[in-house]
Amino acid sequence: MTAKLWRTIVVFSLLLGSAFPASADVAIPQLTGRVVDQTGTLSSGDIAGLSQKLQDFETRKGSQVAVLIVPTTDPETIEQFSIRVAEAWKIGRKKIDDGAVLVVAKNDRHLRIEVGYGLEGALTDVTSRRIIDEDITPKFRSGDFAGGIVAGVDRMIRVIDGEPLPTPSRSVNFGNWNEIEPLFYFVLFGPLVIGGILRRLFGRLLGSLVTGAVVGGLAWLVIGSAVIGLGVAMLGSILTFIADLFTGTGTGSSRGGSWSSGSSSGGWSGGSSSSGGFSGGGGSFGGGGASGSW
Repeated sequence: MTAKLWRTIVVFSLLLGSAFPASADVAIPQLTGRVVDQTGTLSSGDIAGLSQKLQDFETRKGSQVAVLIVPTTDPETIEQFSIRVAEAWKIGRKKIDDGAVLVVAKNDRHLRIEVGYGLEGALTDVTSRRIIDEDITPKFRSGDFAGGIVAGVDRMIRVIDGEPLPTPSRSVNFGNWNEIEPLFYFVLFGPLVIGGILRRLFGRLLGSLVTGAVVGGLAWLVIGSAVIGLGVAMLGSILTFIADLFTGTGTGSSRGGSWSSGSSSGGWSGGSSSSGGFSGGGGSFGGGGASGSW
């Protein structure tokens, strides 16, 4: 083949490619919660219940599972799209890689379970395919999408439960206000209530120190972090000591009523604690899992 003919073929190929531009890949949805539904298939109650189930599972086991429903993955296959989602979301703990993502392309009638490296020994390709064929797609065929997803997630959880994984470390997700709001009110107003009693018993200085120890110990028990408990103890002691300089003995009890009212009215009304502030833990994926259709 002459050089002139070769150049002609190259130029023709480039012109042909520009005449038929490739369709853009589907954008990866933002990880706004453990369940992301871009199709409106699931009700708000379905999403809340499923999100709470996955949050409880993560708290107990440490592993993360997420669900994504999109209209289509075209022009990509479900396999190409789901691995991009898994790599972007990074579901699962870093270096443990114990994450899994259930992706449903509703209009395409395709779905896939994408499995992190750390779960490939339990949630194998064969097991993932059986979950799809036995638990999910039979319900999808009858139009019960919520039931199929819940059934699939339940079985995924049971399988992952059988895998020995590192115990999850107890930590506070500071991106989720609903989880830390009760602690915030307790640290802010607790010393005023408890300190008013302990100051009468032990005096200003010792009473402030004892109050700090009490609120810090309670914070440690609730959160499971000694560092945060120590910080709360120091802050509680300071607030108690300062409060004694500006308030009388009767003020502490009146502030106590304010704390009780604020605590009961805040924190839980939004119903978003199951998803707010959720993010992947840095898990890695290598293409393990299975796909199916209905």
